[in-house]
Amino acid sequence: MYKIFALLCCFQMVQSSYAQTVKGKLMDAKSNPIEGAYILNIHSEKHTHSNELGYFKLEDNEVGDTLRIGALGYKKLNFVIQNLSDNQRIGIQLIEESFELDEIVIRPTLNGLNVVSAIDLKTTPVKSSQELLQKVPGLIIGQHAGGGKAEQLFLRGFDIDHGTDIAISVDGMPVNMVSHAHGQGYADLHFVIPETLDQIDFGKGPYYAGKGNFATAAYVDFTTKKHLDKSMLRYEVGDFGWNRALGMFNLVSSDTDHAYVATELTQFDGAFDSPQNFSRLNLFGRYSTQFADASTLAISASHFTSTWDASGQIPERAVASGLISRFGAIDDTEGGTTSRTNLNASLLKVLGEETFIKSNVFYANYAFELYSNFTFFLEDPENGDQIKQFEDRDIFGFNSELQKNMTWSTSEVLLKAGVGLRADYNNDVELSHTLNRKTTIENIQLGSIKETNSFGYASLDYTLGNWTIIPGLRLDYFNFQYTDDLQETYSNTSENKAFLAPKLNVLYSSSQELQVFLKSGIGYHSNDTRVVVAATEEETLPAAYGVDFGALWRPTPKVFLNATAWYLYLEQEFVYVGDAGIVEPSGKTERFGVDVGVRYQLTDWLFFNTDLTLTKARSIEEASGEDYIPLAPDFTMAGGFSVLNLGRFSGGINYRFIDDRPANEDNSIVAEGYFVSDVKLDYQVSKNLGIGIAVENLLDTEWNETQFATTSRLQNEITPVEEIHFIPGTPFFLKGSLTYTF
Repeated sequence: MYKIFALLCCFQMVQSSYAQTVKGKLMDAKSNPIEGAYILNIHSEKHTHSNELGYFKLEDNEVGDTLRIGALGYKKLNFVIQNLSDNQRIGIQLIEESFELDEIVIRPTLNGLNVVSAIDLKTTPVKSSQELLQKVPGLIIGQHAGGGKAEQLFLRGFDIDHGTDIAISVDGMPVNMVSHAHGQGYADLHFVIPETLDQIDFGKGPYYAGKGNFATAAYVDFTTKKHLDKSMLRYEVGDFGWNRALGMFNLVSSDTDHAYVATELTQFDGAFDSPQNFSRLNLFGRYSTQFADASTLAISASHFTSTWDASGQIPERAVASGLISRFGAIDDTEGGTTSRTNLNASLLKVLGEETFIKSNVFYANYAFELYSNFTFFLEDPENGDQIKQFEDRDIFGFNSELQKNMTWSTSEVLLKAGVGLRADYNNDVELSHTLNRKTTIENIQLGSIKETNSFGYASLDYTLGNWTIIPGLRLDYFNFQYTDDLQETYSNTSENKAFLAPKLNVLYSSSQELQVFLKSGIGYHSNDTRVVVAATEEETLPAAYGVDFGALWRPTPKVFLNATAWYLYLEQEFVYVGDAGIVEPSGKTERFGVDVGVRYQLTDWLFFNTDLTLTKARSIEEASGEDYIPLAPDFTMAGGFSVLNLGRFSGGINYRFIDDRPANEDNSIVAEGYFVSDVKLDYQVSKNLGIGIAVENLLDTEWNETQFATTSRLQNEITPVEEIHFIPGTPFFLKGSLTYTF
């Protein structure tokens, strides 16, 4: 018996010597790390995923075992383990290939729904600035001024205006503008050249410790390309004076260094009787390098400027009476200019095999000047009610986050901890009554704003078997200062406020095909500095309380489904009405609803997708029947069919639908819904030359892109009228493109 026992111990020791840990790094053909790949040991059935560095670690392996490796957009690979003796990290290269939906693996992460945007970007690449935010499932946009102003956003029963309840960033740099001249949270993404976009990270609800101000309904993070596959020249021409020229040029491309520049010029008159004379210029440059320890440094710079004229929002009665056409104007001297210059440096520093820090420091100079006339001759029957909104701001800040993988007993743990700062110095913020964009009749507001936001947060992804528990905590501290230049004596008022936001999320992943989640957390959106320091009863940092319960499911290799039931309560909802220089609080509100999404690969080249959101949004403190939230949609849908690499052809047809929605609190005025479809077709003439056509509003639908219930008075009217004022949507709009790559 003693001999048998000794023999068994020796056998166990031999087995233990062979069962070891495999460490690897996944890279593409240009040595860029591949994140989110699925690595499975076929023998032991142990599995893991690659992190942001492309690193992975897998326990219990033996020489001769086969690792099956798959990643979205890459050819599947079977890797046979040849050697475990030195325990060194193995470099494995994956080869890109046509997209297949059965490569999708549902990772046990809090933002697992990001796989949806990854699918959509692969099957339908972004080719216009309007498509950037529409890649977020369930988000619908409306343009106020043909690309001049930031879009109006609709998501989860919110009219988010220009960004009040959605936090947006690009390469870690915030897009939302606090205490903006036109509206709180104003987010103008037009400084992003669509073809430079690489990834979209999004999450709905206030459940993410790393996201702070405005991240109540959702957050969206855009990432630009690290390198270009090819240089490119593109020219587009179309109806209504559409012209767009694009150039993207590789400057440096090696295993460790990449640099490119991109420039874009867009011109557009629109379908309006008075041409928009819209012009936008974009410049973007990016350099990145990788060090010997896999750390990376990236530096980017960009500049954008737009100018435009606008016909503004017109009243229904003016069109019905024949005074103007649908594309006419009451005051065609509206319009404006805006610009933004950005500098951003990002460092991903590897501290060890399981630890890294990613940081970025940024600076932006932003200018905005807008002329609008929403009420025409309501307040000033002689000169009209045109207003000017102006600001010139500098933004400084940084973000830094530590990520550390650990093992507690048999459990995997991921620690994320971060700190950051944002400072806005907003000079000469102005709201004035003007005439013909030249004469200032009266200054309504004039002053300078200093607003700083420092923060710290931490979260812990604790995985135990099929369960992942993610507690998180975030602390934000604000300082608000306002200097009122309309006071006879110097007046500088200030206010401080802190906000503590706990989060708790639970995921259950029974397999790589199914994840069930319960998310909960508290978030906030900040109020305008001018309101905060005025010592009114308005909340400084109104809280948002949310819960999501849902699932991600791939029932068959070619079908991907997501469904979520959700609830969101706002402590105080408000919209900063920059047009009047006031904040309109609507008290406590609640929204609840259902999100459903479908992705289906019908053939190797044909893909179907659709997303719908059903919502009920109400004010809690108002009487029944008078508790509607103006412009809050109760039903939206968006989706379409995409063709990918059908021989030399690619393209697709897409649609978006928004239902009728209340335009005021008692639903006596209704904003009409619409269904609009677009189509694209691209053909690769040769290896380097491609042509394309695109049609917006294929069915030539008569639709209103933006609508508001507004009280106004025309010059010949005695009494004011409250009704829908709208900007008409573009009719059938044909564009053609020519693309040359080299």
